[in-house]
Amino acid sequence: MDIAKEVDARGLNCPLPILKAKKGLAELQSGELLRVLSTDPGSVRDFQAFAKQTGNELVEQQTAGDEFIHVLRRR
Repeated sequence: MDIAKEVDARGLNCPLPILKAKKGLAELQSGELLRVLSTDPGSVRDFQAFAKQTGNELVEQQTAGDEFIHVLRRR
């Protein structure tokens, strides 16, 4: 997977991971991938809703220990 940008939102609670992701996506071209690292368990649900609302594709979600990894494709 060719990640164009990575955002570290570890230690931040909702809505900050989403806001950082929104800012990161704005810097990407259409079709490029953004990886967001988060420690907020609510971010899993938040990113699913964010993708539906914005039209960006949620390509992947993973849990690695106490971290949550979200990969979004810019619309």
